[in-house]
Amino acid sequence: MSATKGKTALALTRVWHHTNAQDRVLGNLASRIAWVLMGKHKPTYDPAVDAGDYVVVSNASNVHLTGKKGTDKVYYSHTGYMGGLKAVPITRMRKRRPEEIIRRAVSGMLPKNTFRDRRLERLKIFAGPAPEVYVNNSLTTWRDQVGSNISQPGLAGGEASQASA
Repeated sequence: MSATKGKTALALTRVWHHTNAQDRVLGNLASRIAWVLMGKHKPTYDPAVDAGDYVVVSNASNVHLTGKKGTDKVYYSHTGYMGGLKAVPITRMRKRRPEEIIRRAVSGMLPKNTFRDRRLERLKIFAGPAPEVYVNNSLTTWRDQVGSNISQPGLAGGEASQASA
């Protein structure tokens, strides 16, 4: 058996995935997106190689938040100057930049290394429906609804059994 994992161009080919964030729970959606961006769904996964795929997310403004996060969650950032702490409530973020909510959730779930910025560049998020160019370019689509009979590549481990149920 060979010790190489197969770093050929075919093994590192990137696929476009499309998902709809309509009424999906933010944390669950972000963890699945991070999984695909890292390439953990591929049999050739190697943590030292950036072999993840592209992900297109549509309807980001309709993502679902559980508990009181819809009113109480606050995003903090600091300018670097004295007294430069900025707090943006999620209600304002949802009105102005709804795609940023998913981007920050996915960013927090990716490893904090040099690959994170490159992986986030492969994440395309749209507040409304995605343009036809991105949707037509996607090879796989995944859904989490129970009762759906769709079972396609790109599903993370537990999703395949849930989607086919």
